Amino acid sequence: MSTGTLLAIIIPIVVVLALIAVAATLLTRRRHLRERFGPEYERTVEDAESRRAGERELRAREKRHDALDIKPLPAVSRDRYTREWSNVQQEFVDRPEDAVHDADRLVTALMHERGYPTEGFEQQAADLSVEHGRTLEHYRAAHEVEALSTSSKATTEQLRGAMVHYRTLFDELISDGGRAQPAPS
Repeated sequence: MSTGTLLAIIIPIVVVLALIAVAATLLTRRRHLRERFGPEYERTVEDAESRRAGERELRAREKRHDALDIKPLPAVSRDRYTREWSNVQQEFVDRPEDAVHDADRLVTALMHERGYPTEGFEQQAADLSVEHGRTLEHYRAAHEVEALSTSSKATTEQLRGAMVHYRTLFDELISDGGRAQPAPS
């Protein structure tokens, strides 16, 4: 066989193999993002101008999150927050709107102590989405009702739902997302 014939066979094979490798890499990255962000993956991709732009946004969130100093709570803080949450739940009986506002403040304080920046809801949601993408919809729903209650437009049932949503995120944040706590030094 001549060199030209060999090159005519080898070059297309190399090109096809390279394309397969690129496709496999892209699929692996996409699977990683879907698994890590859960429902937030679809939400972000849907809101972006393209799938590529949405995935770029999610990777930027991962990079920002990796630079944060997120830490588990010490047992003393966990106990304090648990007591405070119990008080907020009891407050709901007599003052549901106040309880929802207090739940929002408590979750924000808990996020802050864990090391999450708390500079605004959208940034909080973006930062939380990296490790808490599966419970983020609860936070969004609770925040929406909390905003309604600020102008006294939320029903008691909506306020109750907001408390349940805040509780879901609270439980995950207080338990460090279910990961084992490191032993004290």
